[in-house]
Amino acid sequence: MSHLQTIQRTIADGIATLTLNRPKHNVLNIDMMTELNGQLDQLATDGSLKCIVLAANGPSWCAGVEVADHKPGMVDDMIATFNAIFERIHRLPVPTIAAVQGACLGGGMEVAMACDIIVAAPKAVFGQPEIKLGFFPPYAAIRLPQLVGPARAVEICTTGRRYKAEEAQRMGLVSHLCGDENFQETVDGIVGEIKACSPLIVRLNKRAVTAHLGLDFKKALSGVSDLFLNTLMKTEDTLEGIASFEEKRRPVWKNR
Repeated sequence: MSHLQTIQRTIADGIATLTLNRPKHNVLNIDMMTELNGQLDQLATDGSLKCIVLAANGPSWCAGVEVADHKPGMVDDMIATFNAIFERIHRLPVPTIAAVQGACLGGGMEVAMACDIIVAAPKAVFGQPEIKLGFFPPYAAIRLPQLVGPARAVEICTTGRRYKAEEAQRMGLVSHLCGDENFQETVDGIVGEIKACSPLIVRLNKRAVTAHLGLDFKKALSGVSDLFLNTLMKTEDTLEGIASFEEKRRPVWKNR
């Protein structure tokens, strides 16, 4: 992927890693966001994919969106391009992991919280400091209440304060907190568990969760049961999973 300027991409064994690479703080500008959107579009069409990891080079994971891009002449384009990231991550059929080391602020925190799982190193710092510059974080206003509750979301957005990784985990923003020495090991461990599964069944598991959010209980239960009986149970990989269990062997997934 030599044509990429601010994003690095690797794919191995069904796992894609997109690494933010705009030193030194990976501040998102329109060009970088456009590049990220292009990579997400490509990955969304890969039927063999099992998981996407968002990582970063440098001392910060992502310190936000370029302030200059908020000016009246550019802000419409910036918001449209920025929102496209969340639309694409939301539509991804596979789990997404934000592997966060260092500062994860403003628009960077919004991108991280769009992912299904956040793994944080001890020195990771989270916050929505937009209010200090006279803004509010649009995506965070939607997503944060789902993760930490409305009261804490209001606190985060209206104070602009920074939260250490440990506090972010306590409030429910961070899924896994680990030491610097085993940060990559923790990320790899989660990825490894997903990697051992069928790509098709990984997707169906995520779909079972996301497709029924916000529905009343009876409709949700009916929908997930239909997905189980009429889609999952008709896959070769589910039948292979049953057979491998009974035969006491490792399953051989066919992704169908």
